[in-house]
Amino acid sequence: MKDTYMITDRDNVLFEAGIKLGALYHQFTGSPVNLRTVESLETAIQESISVQPFVKDITVSIDRDIIRSRLNDEFGYCELEGRMLDVKITMRYESVLADVSLAFDQELDYPLMKIDKVYSSD
Repeated sequence: MKDTYMITDRDNVLFEAGIKLGALYHQFTGSPVNLRTVESLETAIQESISVQPFVKDITVSIDRDIIRSRLNDEFGYCELEGRMLDVKITMRYESVLADVSLAFDQELDYPLMKIDKVYSSD
């Protein structure tokens, strides 16, 4: 017989955090963006994710320098890439909080999602 483990609030908050980061990444990468629309895209991402269950706080920053370097000369925009995103989310499930993030890791050359901190709200 296989062992059965109790699912904890910590398990649930981390599962939900992973869902939010994955959804954010795959929903918004590829979005058209330029320097005029970048702030509204940051706001749209924050507002979209903030209404989902267990999200306590979210901040989204898009790297304007990368946008400048990627702008299409003819049409004046580029597509949002994972390397442009810097996202921080605080999740809460019952009495457990988790700070998670998405940021480009230069060494790995990859937009990395990670757990930064797990703690009690008490």
